[in-house]
Amino acid sequence: MSRIASVEVAPLYDSRGRPTVEAAVTLDSGARGRAGAPSGASTGATEVRAFPSGGVPEALNTARALVAPSLLGLDAADQAAVDGALHKVDATPDFRRIGGNTATAISVATAIAFGVESGRPLWKVLARPGVDGEHFPAIVGNCMNGGVHAIGGPEIQEFIAYAENPDPADSIRAALRVHALIGEELRRRFPTAALGRGDEGGWVAPLDSIGALEVLTGACARARDELRLAVDPGLDLAASEFYREGRYRYRDRALDPQGQVAFVAELVDRYGVRYLEDPLEETAFDGFAEVTRAVGQKALVVGDDLYTTSAARLQTGIEKRSTNSVLIKVNQVGTLTDTLATVDLARDHELATVTSHRSGEVPEGWLAHVALGTGARGLKCGLLGGERVAKLNELLRLRRATGR
Repeated sequence: MSRIASVEVAPLYDSRGRPTVEAAVTLDSGARGRAGAPSGASTGATEVRAFPSGGVPEALNTARALVAPSLLGLDAADQAAVDGALHKVDATPDFRRIGGNTATAISVATAIAFGVESGRPLWKVLARPGVDGEHFPAIVGNCMNGGVHAIGGPEIQEFIAYAENPDPADSIRAALRVHALIGEELRRRFPTAALGRGDEGGWVAPLDSIGALEVLTGACARARDELRLAVDPGLDLAASEFYREGRYRYRDRALDPQGQVAFVAELVDRYGVRYLEDPLEETAFDGFAEVTRAVGQKALVVGDDLYTTSAARLQTGIEKRSTNSVLIKVNQVGTLTDTLATVDLARDHELATVTSHRSGEVPEGWLAHVALGTGARGLKCGLLGGERVAKLNELLRLRRATGR
């Protein structure tokens, strides 16, 4: 058995310079795994709590006093038992006692340690039935930021290059080219402006949502022509962030739910949007279904805040046919076991999954393994910054290791 000999939880900083945690799990064989947990800014109301009420200091104290002792001697090969022990010691429905980030870091570190001991990369430890590592995810790259990720940007949170090619190296190259072309266009339009980038490395410019989408669409078209590779515009509206008093509030309009459905359907049709995430607020299961009926044959309609990687919420979405795709964020539910339950439910109902970073990331590559091992349709991350590029570079390493 691959028994856990020690669990250490320590402080770490994410890409926004805010405190989070990392865990190191050592097995009695000496095999060791380490993982840090990211944190989100645009968070769904039904996510687990990243930290207990006392923040990272309380999380560290609780981990040392209660969590680590409860895991000693458990078999790291039995991920469900390890993650079940995390739930048991926490004893709340949302990890408010030990913190979802503590659970995430320990859960992932345990799987990495078991992979080290068994001579397998993490993606093979996590591999779902039928996943053989031959099909790599599309790159869902954040090129322009708005919403809570950028000050002074548009209401829509992310303007995305969706690059889906057989070779992940081509997808990465295409998405990066779109990012560069957007920068060129913004410098041309705003030659004296102090252009910056948001939390996830996307450009921030004084544009409204339609103006930003037009810049993105033009950059995708130029990149396709230059590189002869697939890359199309995508959006993460994070619509809950600008939904107030029953209306979706843009700079130039306020739309009721039916108006919002019509508006996003028009964006898909007019601009060729292939990726559409959170077009409505996080409780609108029926409204999402309307969007999916309207554009689901043309675009991935992705639920993030709608589902928060919860199998129970996904089940509701399946029954209502709310989306054709599901965003997967490990620290939204706290453990790999909970994450894989949602992935398996999505796969059983032929829904695509997209593995996603958080806005406050850590410079590690384990997310690429989650994407490959779960057979994800896409890997969503920013395109600049060491914490984002770490995922892209790890995907390239996996490509080489699998002989692609």
